[in-house]
Amino acid sequence: MARETARQQRVAEAARRRQIREEQTALRVATREAARRDREMKKSQMQADKDARGQYLEARIAETEGLNSDLRDRIEKLSQVLEHTLHVDDSITFASLRINDDYPPFEPPEELQRPSDKPVQDDFLSQVIAPRGLRTLLPSVKKRHARELQKAQEEYASAAHKWEIQEKRRTEELDSLRVQHEKSRAIFQQKRDQRNAEVAELEQAYVCGDPGAVAAYTNMVLERSEYPEGFPQKFRLAYVPESKQMVIEYELPTVEIVPQVLEHRYMKAKDEITDKPRKMAEIRELYQDIVSAIALRSIHEVIEADQGNHLEVVCFNGFLQTVDPATGRDVRPHLISVRTTRKEFEGIDLSRVDKVICLRNLGAQVSPRPAEAQAVKPIIEFDMVDKRFVEQSDVLSDLESRPNLMELNPFEFEHLVANLFAKMGLETKLTRSSRDGGVDCVAFDSRPVLGGKVVIQAKRYSNTVGVSAVRDLYGTMMNEGANKGILVTTSGYGPDAFEFSKDKPIELIDGGGLLYLLEQAGTKARIIFLDE
Repeated sequence: MARETARQQRVAEAARRRQIREEQTALRVATREAARRDREMKKSQMQADKDARGQYLEARIAETEGLNSDLRDRIEKLSQVLEHTLHVDDSITFASLRINDDYPPFEPPEELQRPSDKPVQDDFLSQVIAPRGLRTLLPSVKKRHARELQKAQEEYASAAHKWEIQEKRRTEELDSLRVQHEKSRAIFQQKRDQRNAEVAELEQAYVCGDPGAVAAYTNMVLERSEYPEGFPQKFRLAYVPESKQMVIEYELPTVEIVPQVLEHRYMKAKDEITDKPRKMAEIRELYQDIVSAIALRSIHEVIEADQGNHLEVVCFNGFLQTVDPATGRDVRPHLISVRTTRKEFEGIDLSRVDKVICLRNLGAQVSPRPAEAQAVKPIIEFDMVDKRFVEQSDVLSDLESRPNLMELNPFEFEHLVANLFAKMGLETKLTRSSRDGGVDCVAFDSRPVLGGKVVIQAKRYSNTVGVSAVRDLYGTMMNEGANKGILVTTSGYGPDAFEFSKDKPIELIDGGGLLYLLEQAGTKARIIFLDE
C-alpha cells in the first residue's frame, strides 16, 4: 500500500509538471503570436501613415500646380486682350435683337388632359348574385337580394358623385391653367411686339444716321465685348454727326489687374505655399500693354461694327478711377488719348503691330508711367463734345435768352473768341478779320516752359471745316513762329482735318466744344444754323 501510494504520488506529480510545461509552452506561443501581430499592426500603421503623408504631399503639390495653372491662364488672357477681338465679328445685326420665338403651346399635365373612366352602374349591379331555383321563393332570400341591390346602387351613386366632383375639379383646374397660359401668351406677344417695334425704330434711326441711334448701337457693341474678369467696362459715348466723330470715355483697370505673383511654390519642410513676387518692371510692361490693347481694341470694335458708315473719326480717352496717394482724394487721371480716322485705322494690321509703336504713330498721348497713374492731357475733353447743338424745332423757352452764335456779325464773333481765351488766362491780341467771318488772334501763354505764342483762328461756319483751313492755320503758325495753333468753329471737322493735325501742335475745337468753353467761362450760348 505504501509503495502504491508513492507510485500514485509520482504519477500525479509528473502529470502536474507536464501540465505546467504545456501551459508555459502555450503562453510562450501566445506571447510570440501577440508580438508578431503587434509588429504587423505597427508595420501596417507605419505604411498607412506613409501612404497618407504621400497622398497629402501629392495633394499639396497638385494644389500648387493648380494655382500656377490659374496664374498662367490669367496672364495669357491679359496678354491677348487685343488678339481676342480680332477673331470676332463685332457687328450686331438688328435681326438678332428681335424676338422671333413663339410662345410655347398649351401643354397641361398629363393627368389633367384625359378624364378618368366614369363609373358604370351595371359594373356594380353585376356583382350582386341573383337567387336561383326554389331560393327565389324564400322571402328571406328575396329581402337579402333586395338589400344587396340597394347597397350596390348606393355604391354606384357614391362613386358617380365622387367622379363628377373629381371631373369638375379637373376641368376647372384645366380651364384655370388655360386662362393663365393665354394671359402669359398675351403678355409675351405684347412684349415681343414692343421689343420688335423698338428694334425697327432703332434700325430706321440708325440707317438715317440719328446721333442717338448711332451712339446706342455703338454702346451695345462695347457692352458685348468680352474682357477677362476684373475689367470695369464702364464708358460714356458722345457722337458728333457733323464730323462723324465718336468719342469714347473709357474707364481702365488699375495696375492691380496684373497678378503681383510670378509663381507659387510649395515648401515641404514648412508645409506651406509661398509666392514668388513678379518683378515690378514686368508688371509695368504688362500693364502698359493692357492699356494700349484696350484703346486699340475699342477703336477696332466700333469701326468694324459700323455697318452704317456713320463713323469717320474715333477718339478714345482712357482714364482711371483711383485715389491720389498724396491727398487721399478721388481722381480720374487719363492714361491714354488717341484720335484716328477710319481710313487710317483700317490700313493697320492689328495682328502684327507693336501696340505702343502703333499708338505713337497714330499721334496718341500715352502715359510714360501708367502703372503710377501719371496723367496725360486728353486730345479732346469728353464734355466738350457732348451734344449741345439745338435744332430749330426743339428750341425751348428757357433757351431763348441765350445768344445764337450764328447771328453774331464778324466783329462780335471776333471779340467773343478773344474774350473767351482771355478769360482762360491767355493774353490775347486781335489782328485782322478774314473774309469768311473768322478771326485771326495772336495770344500769349505766360506760363514758363509750357507757355509761348499761340495763334487762334475761328470759323463761323455751318458746314464742315475741311483740311484746307487746318493747313492755313499751320502756315500762319510757321509765319508767326507760334508754339501752338487753335482752330475754333461753330460746326465740325472732317476726317482729313483730324488726320493732318494729329502730329502737330494744333487743337481743333468744334461747335460743341466752343459752347462748353463759353459756359465754363460764364457765358451761355447756343448754335442754331439759320436757313440759307
